[in-house]
Amino acid sequence: MTSKSNLVINPQRLWDSLMETAKFGGTAKGGIKRLTVSDEDKRVRDWFKAQCESLGFTVRVDSVGNMFATRGGKRKDLLPIALGSHLDTQPTGGKFDGVLGVLGALEALRTLVDMGYETNAPLMIVNWTNEEGSRFAPAMLCSGVYAGVFTPEFAYTREDRDGIKFGDELKRIGYLGSEPVGPHKFQAMFELHIEQGPILEAEAKMIGVVTGVQGMRWYEVTVKGQESHTGATPMLLRRNALLGASRMIEAIHQVGLGHLPGVASVGLIENRPNSRNVVPGEVFFTVDLRHPDEAVLDKMEAAFRASLGPIAEAEKLTLEEKCIWKSPAVKFNPELIECVRKGGAQAGYKMREMASGAGHDAAYIARVAPTTMIFVPCLGGISHNEAESTTFDECGAGSQVLLNAVLEYDQKFA
Repeated sequence: MTSKSNLVINPQRLWDSLMETAKFGGTAKGGIKRLTVSDEDKRVRDWFKAQCESLGFTVRVDSVGNMFATRGGKRKDLLPIALGSHLDTQPTGGKFDGVLGVLGALEALRTLVDMGYETNAPLMIVNWTNEEGSRFAPAMLCSGVYAGVFTPEFAYTREDRDGIKFGDELKRIGYLGSEPVGPHKFQAMFELHIEQGPILEAEAKMIGVVTGVQGMRWYEVTVKGQESHTGATPMLLRRNALLGASRMIEAIHQVGLGHLPGVASVGLIENRPNSRNVVPGEVFFTVDLRHPDEAVLDKMEAAFRASLGPIAEAEKLTLEEKCIWKSPAVKFNPELIECVRKGGAQAGYKMREMASGAGHDAAYIARVAPTTMIFVPCLGGISHNEAESTTFDECGAGSQVLLNAVLEYDQKFA
């Protein structure tokens, strides 16, 4: 007789799926470039849809491209239990960030199908659109639409650096679903993910029991000076936008150091006209501030903003700055966290509680449904990098604990 205590996932099948989908946007350095709603994103979406439908799941797509694959349960009166993450990547992304959460969920449900095990509640795998925010800012865009943080219209009008709109690309690849955002309800969500940090590896722990996500804020800064000839313009008469921006970036770095364990980062910079013999006249850059405590994040924001003006004034520059995204700190659901603890203990893994330093779709979903996350290690804590690496055993462990935790939660409906 099959019971929840003897259901074991197939780690080889999971690994094979990870390697197969890594070909969709695979890079020469072994990573993935699968930007949201690109041709590569369409390929992996089509693959995922076909896999789910072959198992008899119902796959539906909402009007911002979120995908919902549902397997029925014994009780028709219950909303599904959701498992999911995202399939889009960074421009130089790895094979596991987000993808493990979707394919680990797929493997968990494949196991249930193989063993003929029927849960009390239906189960649902979710692929959230545009989690990364690397092509269309902000991050977690379409889980944000689902949670009511953004409107679909806001999402459709987001533009990449080439001026292409998200809504147009979503339609082009055939994933502008006809169903509105929201009716695909679920009662709880578990998200499996790589840690994207070094703690689990350093402590030789297999499973991170995630208690919440730190607060995040994104900003865009434009610094303007005067383009001029590098040979003919004296040093003291220049209005060098790149010089000013470089000093601002150093000041932002100091904001992070002054508010540990918070972090302050500049990750995107555009220098114009970007010519070797022209003094730069304009620089655009982004700022990313994060901290687990919203009050401290307020102080970081104030310190960041206070640092820009004096630098601009000293270099005779003008300055434009705006906050484009705020994601407050999140605490996950205690009942679901306990299910993860029990799921990890059942599998015999060493665990530790931790908060997430990175943003995830679960942060927005926690506003509308009980939510938690499961972390597994990644080599050296490296992520958003083609060298991102999580082992065969670690991937299998994450999927197993995900399955165990979901089944533990499902027992309340027996």
